[in-house]
Amino acid sequence: MSATMSGSGSAPCRFAHYFIICGIDNETGLEPDALAGENFDQSPLKRTFKSKVLAHYPENIECSPFDQDAVNMLCMPKGLSFRTQRDSRTPQFHSFLITREDGSRTYGFVHTFYEEVTSPQICSAMQTLHQMHQAEHNTSAHNCPSSSSSSSSSSSSMDSLASSLDEVESPSSSSSQGGRRSCGCSGEGYDSVRDTLYVSKAMCLITPMPFMHACKRFLSQMHLAVTSHQPPPLPLESYVYNILYEVPLPPPGRSLKFHGVYEPILCQRPGVGELPLADFPLGEAFRLLGVENLVQLFTCVLLEMQILLYSQDYQRLMVVAEGITTLLFPFQWQHVYVPILPASLLHFLDAPVPYLMGLQSKEGTDRSKLELPQEANLCFVDVDNHCIELPEDFPQFPNRTEFIQELSEVLLSFGLSPTEGNASPEPAVSTQSSTLEKELKSTSLRELVDDKRNGNLGGEALDMLELLQGNPTLERLQALAKRTGVKVARLEALAAGQKAVGDEGVGGRSPVEEEELRNAKLNVQLREVFAARFATMFADYESFVIQNSPDLESWLTNREQMHNFDKASFLSDQPEPYLPFLSHFIETQMFATFIDNKIMSQWEEKEPLLRVFDGRIEKARLYNVRAPSLRSSVYQKCTVLKESAQAIEQRLRKIDHTAIHPHLLDMKIGQGKYQQGFFPKLQADVLASGPTNKWSNRTCSTQRRVDRHRQQNEHLVLDNDLKEKYMQEARNLGKNLRQPKLSDLSPAVIAQTNWKFVEGLLKECKMKTKRMLVEKMGREAVELGHGEANITGLEENTLIASLCDLLERIWSHGLLVKQGKSALWSHLLQYQAREEKNELLSESPVSNGQERRKLESSVGLPALRVSVIQDMRHIQNMGEIKTDVGRARAWIRLSLEKKLLSQHLKQLLSNQALTKKLYKRYAFLRCEEEKEQFLFHLLSLNAVDYFCFTSVFTTIMIPYRAVIIPIKKLSNTMTTSNPWLCVSGVLGDSGTLQITKNVLEMTFDSAFRPHTHISIAFKRQNLGKLTTVQLGHDNSGLLAKWLVDCVMVRNEITGHTYKFPCGRWLGKGVDDGSLERVLIGEFVVPCNDDEGGRGAKTPPLQRSPSQIRRISITSLTGRGNKPTTVQIQESIGEAVNNIIKHFHKPEKERGSLTVLLCGEGGLVWALEQFFQHGFRSARIFQKNVFVWDFYERVVALMENADQIGDLQEIPEPLGPNCESFCRYVNAVNNMPRNIGKDGKFQLLVCLGARDRLLPQWLPLLAEGPVNTRMYEENALLRDKLTVSSLVGVLETLNDFPITLETSFTKSVEL
Repeated sequence: MSATMSGSGSAPCRFAHYFIICGIDNETGLEPDALAGENFDQSPLKRTFKSKVLAHYPENIECSPFDQDAVNMLCMPKGLSFRTQRDSRTPQFHSFLITREDGSRTYGFVHTFYEEVTSPQICSAMQTLHQMHQAEHNTSAHNCPSSSSSSSSSSSSMDSLASSLDEVESPSSSSSQGGRRSCGCSGEGYDSVRDTLYVSKAMCLITPMPFMHACKRFLSQMHLAVTSHQPPPLPLESYVYNILYEVPLPPPGRSLKFHGVYEPILCQRPGVGELPLADFPLGEAFRLLGVENLVQLFTCVLLEMQILLYSQDYQRLMVVAEGITTLLFPFQWQHVYVPILPASLLHFLDAPVPYLMGLQSKEGTDRSKLELPQEANLCFVDVDNHCIELPEDFPQFPNRTEFIQELSEVLLSFGLSPTEGNASPEPAVSTQSSTLEKELKSTSLRELVDDKRNGNLGGEALDMLELLQGNPTLERLQALAKRTGVKVARLEALAAGQKAVGDEGVGGRSPVEEEELRNAKLNVQLREVFAARFATMFADYESFVIQNSPDLESWLTNREQMHNFDKASFLSDQPEPYLPFLSHFIETQMFATFIDNKIMSQWEEKEPLLRVFDGRIEKARLYNVRAPSLRSSVYQKCTVLKESAQAIEQRLRKIDHTAIHPHLLDMKIGQGKYQQGFFPKLQADVLASGPTNKWSNRTCSTQRRVDRHRQQNEHLVLDNDLKEKYMQEARNLGKNLRQPKLSDLSPAVIAQTNWKFVEGLLKECKMKTKRMLVEKMGREAVELGHGEANITGLEENTLIASLCDLLERIWSHGLLVKQGKSALWSHLLQYQAREEKNELLSESPVSNGQERRKLESSVGLPALRVSVIQDMRHIQNMGEIKTDVGRARAWIRLSLEKKLLSQHLKQLLSNQALTKKLYKRYAFLRCEEEKEQFLFHLLSLNAVDYFCFTSVFTTIMIPYRAVIIPIKKLSNTMTTSNPWLCVSGVLGDSGTLQITKNVLEMTFDSAFRPHTHISIAFKRQNLGKLTTVQLGHDNSGLLAKWLVDCVMVRNEITGHTYKFPCGRWLGKGVDDGSLERVLIGEFVVPCNDDEGGRGAKTPPLQRSPSQIRRISITSLTGRGNKPTTVQIQESIGEAVNNIIKHFHKPEKERGSLTVLLCGEGGLVWALEQFFQHGFRSARIFQKNVFVWDFYERVVALMENADQIGDLQEIPEPLGPNCESFCRYVNAVNNMPRNIGKDGKFQLLVCLGARDRLLPQWLPLLAEGPVNTRMYEENALLRDKLTVSSLVGVLETLNDFPITLETSFTKSVEL
């Protein structure tokens, strides 16, 4: 049962807020629009002239104040458009929206048509302008360069952007010009005597909700009424009044029918639990871009990049922008959002913040001529050419292939192709006027006849109007009948016949309504697929929300200092393929706002999108328990497509409400007389305000009740204004400038806007560096043994990528001349050119900001040159990086890893002449105080160690330098043998490097003490963080014994230096007889002489979690300090524990297993302490006995057991274990390598751990007769309980796949 509704209550309940007419003001005449980028080379008919708001009804609404400048600008973004009778004058429809500073939106729907210019003054002014242009054209035609030269190289990039947009003539003229330059709109230009001049005019509806289809149909019917041969059934004021005051917003979950001029219009609104209203045709967006491109664009929007849409058609810009933001549910775009950017606002593209904007192109404009201020993080969408340019370093949306497949299936089910470019152009609005006009009018008039409540016109008059329209014979009969008062026979019968023909739609609906229903069903199904992806990805997000405030006030007060979401735990719970995308996404403002809304929902009503999303997750939990598939990346299809489409169809098939019909108003007679083709001047007094009746009274009383309730609550909670202030601040946290004001374009306002950008960039820099510091220090604290890790390598990489993006935006702000896609790299190149020029002129090349960086314990390594230019050259030599954006990011990463980022940027900006040449006065880089603070924030990052360059550019060739430093007794430093070296890192090893013998170098330290060393330089593919060095010699010559202190290895690009301590002999018959040793590295921290802050230290990262600094067991290994049994057992437990932790980390973040096995505090070291306990090592003639000697005797005993009759000593079940132990010891002994007895012990432990044999070997060693001869009675090896517990501890390693570096296992034959 459909109810009749009135919308005459308060404005928020009304369907439309304003009806507006924009066009030319005959009194002010032609005013050039300077802000829109005037181009005097063009024909006057193509120039931009100011439009005006000619009328708007009502005058103002309190809840939605009328913004005249913004509305005028968006109704006619390119100003007035002129045509002659020879040009196409097809009406156009487009939409726009106005986003207020608080984020609320109102929608505008515009029907632009052409009206004949009747003012002689305007016609003559246009002719004068044309004659002047013609004269100029004739005098300069023979030597005039192409119009593109209007943008000189010295002009700002925004000016050249404006001119490039205006270079190319519009379609109406370009077709008739041939090859010559345009001198008029058409071939013959404009002549006021010969030609009829037309000018654009716009009708606009401003609505609180985006009922796009309904508004489009209403406005097209209004235009039809103006251009029709017959006047409309009622004055136009009746229809405007009806839609402004008598048509209400449909309630949630209901549908509404209201009447246009000729036919009824339907609209429906989703229910409370459904996806919010979205009336823009998503199918059109998919047709324009294709599924794959649209998913890529969607990903860019989710990651809050800068998005620029580019199209000739304003409506296409709006369809794509609104379509893509609609798909974000349950998230919302939080930054600058201007789907149609008027020509006068091109400076908005200079905003150094994420934005989503639409820019109108002209037909034939070349993309390459479009100079945009910043492109490093820009996603450029050429809508008309169906292509998209993506930023670099772009993570893919999870399950992208399956997601695209599911969307393609939905499109195919509606008969649409999933590939781009299959869109037919937006149909011209006037196509209805010829073929559909009769059908529309007849349908509408029948509705009015059948509806007994509408007494405006009699049935006979309606029948007559219906039948006579467009038929000249019947029109003459009608005129005759009017004069004589005679009725024309059989009109009723004809009417009945036409009525039967008119019903063409399915189920009583017109084809237009069928198309709208189809679009609505397609829209909701596509949106459901997107919503289902988020419901799957964030099904458990609530578990990771941190809610630790007692009330809203304390939460809002401390919002900036608080962590609201446990990001590390959330990421650790996600499938591996999702991580690259999710780690970026959870850093965005839209995700932060979503989590804030979730937390605030404890104390206030849930935000609508959040309520719907939470309801869906709750429903999914009831139907299927998700826990088993928690970490699964298996794609789950959307299951509610059918139901969602059915809900819409039911609402549109059964109309819930019908609005009051348009009716005659109490108007002055004789005004606004119908004149075909001209929109009349409406009577403002009847449209100024709506009716007062029981509906408005009821709404007012409801409002009074709400106000009373609010006043009662005000004194119970904190002061409302204060609360609102807190709320707004909390919601705007991290947003630099949500929405620039469109209407006020005074220099003061533009300056203030730029100042807000500067403040926002500084705040963002502070927050980002603080976050990077806190997270990184958090991880280092864990490695020191405090608390739990709360950052992963993935998160760290995301934060650094985010910092790179911020630096690009800072360098793009206020840029005068744009060169290349990266503003930062462009600045660096210009700096490099100047410095290299100065370097040639000056005598000392090291003077320009270079310094020598010293290292602790860097004896023998020459000081490394440090400068901006030097690091640039390193990047320029990397052939793997092909783009300027990539080079800039690599340079930032390298500077950050070298702890020189702040210093380098300070050096770059110290050249003030260059900065002034490149940047406008208001640019961030020319605000001295903010610039200093910015550099100080970056300086704080020197407090932690980053490996963000080494770990990302894994395939580049890097020069290394290794220095072997003997012990400082000259007799021991000499060797006649041939030394060799092999350096290993987490990414590979250098292979064996032969060193020329006797290449001893001598250097002096600061106290002039001499030091001798052997140095070798080599170049290899990036080895990553260095882990081990193998050092050995061939034992040739007389002086074949060599006492080595340590080996130093330095990465010559990053300056990272590693020390590999040795402190032992290499040579036969000395120490353990080793000719080669495996040395474990530790990272050496750089320090500078000046600026103590720059050399801020952190604990050596490379010592890794295994090299425990909490207990002093490492210091107890010296002579005379033997560790206790408790310390030995603890050290074994800790070594095993660190290996287990290693395997629980994500694979990319594990670091070196070699360090955990063989480093200080590693498994080999701990087991050596175990076997050394109670070991009788001193023998006859003081010859040292090693643990390896004990192993060899055990093997000898086992192999000779049959001959000596000691078989009963070895328990029967240990047979296979005896065999494996003997085999492994013999294999190690038979190696051609001379690794010494300690080296053999180390290798056997590593092989036993790899092959899960250590727990089986230990009981063998504990029970044989050899151990009673070689161990004291109190030795740990002879304590059965200790051995048993040690076996249990070692067995825990059997669950993990231990792999060994090839440098360890080469030459071992098992």
